This record gives sequence, structure tokens and C-alpha cells, in this order.
Amino acid sequence: MNKREVGSRYEELAAKFLEEQGYKIIEKNFRCRLGEIDLIGKSEDYLCFIEVKYRSSREYGFPSEAIDYRKRRKIFNLAMTYMNFHKLPSDTPCRFDVVLILDKEFKLIKNAFEGF
Repeated sequence: MNKREVGSRYEELAAKFLEEQGYKIIEKNFRCRLGEIDLIGKSEDYLCFIEVKYRSSREYGFPSEAIDYRKRRKIFNLAMTYMNFHKLPSDTPCRFDVVLILDKEFKLIKNAFEGF
């Protein structure tokens, strides 16, 4: 499998994991000229923009290390684009969540970072 196939596979597994946690997944792989948001869902009355990071081992670092300031800012800008595209009110309660996958272990971090 190439990197894209591996990423898609783990995004699907993350979506199932989130559904088990009570999330309703409303969109997968929202794409625009700025990039892509892995998953968008609803949980606890929040619109959640969800980044999925997978590592098969610690050899190349922990999955969380891949979500740096630039990545967080990009996700925020993508979220604003999504909201504008769908004409959602600016006061819609939103949250940025992260699913970290190391080998076969899943970890959900709710409200992993704030907006900018």
C-alpha cells in the first residue's frame, strides 16, 4: 500500500472509532485549494474538525509530533473555509479534535487546540 492508501485506511478506522465514542461523522476528506480536513463530525453539540495521525511505530516519532503550529493553523483556515462554504453562522460551536493512532492503539484528544 502507498501512503495515501494507508492514510485512507486509518481515517476509515478513526471514523469507526469516533462513531463508537458517540460522534456522528458528517464528512470525510473535505478538500479545497488550501488542503484537506480528514474528518468532520458532530459531538456534544459541537461541530468537530478532526485530524487523524497514524504511525506504525515510534521510529519516526509520535503521531502528535506531526501536528505543529503550521498544521494547526492550516486546519483552522480549512475549518473557516468549510463554514463559509456551507454558510454556517460564525457563532457555531466548533472544536478541533485529534485522533492519534500508534500501531493499533487509538487515542482521542478533544479540543486539542484552539482557533487563531
